[in-house]
Amino acid sequence: MSLYAISPVAEVTLPIIGREELFPVRRVYCVGRNYAAHAREMGDDPNRDLPFFFCKDRSCVQLVTLNGVTPLPYPDATERFEYEVELVVALSQGGRNLTLDEAQAAVYGYGVGLDMTRRDLQSLAKQKGRPWEAGKAFEFSAPMTPIVPRGATPVLEAGKIELSVNGEVKQSSNLTHLTWGIAEVIVKLSEQFELYPGDLIMTGTPENVGPVVIGDTIEALVEGVAEFKMEVV
Repeated sequence: MSLYAISPVAEVTLPIIGREELFPVRRVYCVGRNYAAHAREMGDDPNRDLPFFFCKDRSCVQLVTLNGVTPLPYPDATERFEYEVELVVALSQGGRNLTLDEAQAAVYGYGVGLDMTRRDLQSLAKQKGRPWEAGKAFEFSAPMTPIVPRGATPVLEAGKIELSVNGEVKQSSNLTHLTWGIAEVIVKLSEQFELYPGDLIMTGTPENVGPVVIGDTIEALVEGVAEFKMEVV
């Protein structure tokens, strides 16, 4: 006899490059406006703001293939479906109020992801002072690559981050332009949430976010981590 009234939700996992094990996803944290130019683009002052956070449910995660084109479904209830390319950090350790050294040691590896956004719904939520979930935490809103273990790539402090639509570069920056670096983000996040192994952190997007429509092809990369291609369907 089952212990459950309904079937339990399946685990969400990501492959790990070069290993047979899978990375189990616990929570997906997102950092808002962590590149100065994007903060200005969205009306903020990057010299004044501490990092702020919001979450996507782990069910939002969509695995993308590194060879070929992954379909990205255009969501319901929006007329402005926008891309944001981001470096993803995967944690193998957790805790509260971590030091910088502890934060750096907590990093298991990296991936590349898209924080896909129903911008019209997010903008309306901002105007009304409402939560962002409808604009940010919907199905397929967090496409991600497999995880690249930290041992297979250097500690990331620099590297190109770029997104193109139909072959035209839309976002192009460098990880050196992060307002808050990877370890600093983990420290600040651990002051507000107890972190656990399996947590993912989407570390923010550069400027020039914009919309896509059905039929568009998105190409995204972080130098030294991964690159992938998706088609909006």
